[in-house]
Amino acid sequence: MTETYVAYGATQQLIKECARFGDYTIPQALEKNAEIPRDETGAHLGVGTGWWYETLGLQPTFINWAQITFIHMYMLQVRFRMFPKTHAPVWIQHLTNHAFYAAEDRLVVWHQLNSNSLRQKYLKDMFSQWRAVLLSYDEALVKGDAVLAAALWRNLFAGREDVDFEKLAQIVGYMRRELHRLDLARDDDVANGEWKFGGDLAKEEGVVRTPSRMTMEVPKT
Repeated sequence: MTETYVAYGATQQLIKECARFGDYTIPQALEKNAEIPRDETGAHLGVGTGWWYETLGLQPTFINWAQITFIHMYMLQVRFRMFPKTHAPVWIQHLTNHAFYAAEDRLVVWHQLNSNSLRQKYLKDMFSQWRAVLLSYDEALVKGDAVLAAALWRNLFAGREDVDFEKLAQIVGYMRRELHRLDLARDDDVANGEWKFGGDLAKEEGVVRTPSRMTMEVPKT
């Protein structure tokens, strides 16, 4: 029972860390009778800052917030799997629960979805996306960076053809770096709820642009 209380409180803080990278606001939602702008798909369009929006070029929408949050949730879940077998499922479940509490709050505050049935539809779709993320990123951990890039392309970019593959490679490098940091961390470093992701994906730019030894080698004739 004690582990449940500890996990509940710590994951409540950890989900805030996962969600902050894709955070956005919709100023019109706070104005009386104001119309919320929409993107080309009809989704509510907000205002966001940071690498994912300003450099990567994603639009500040609910679905993009969810996918950015999922990336960080996934990395924590991988680390939770290293906890004792009796503890890991508790931590994973609490992290997931807090993510969906945060999502529902966002739907009310910024998207004005006061209908419970409509919110539940959004959350059901979000859960399906989360299951797809888990399956595809787990496969990528085993099969390598190319598979991880393909999974990110499908989940984060919805398979768009206009993706900047250099920036996609930066996300792959970022995930590998942060997973390595988590692997080296002690359980207490994560379980205290104070874990912080590196966050600066610009660090990966130089690595991505460095030619590999294979591309630099001149074939012998």
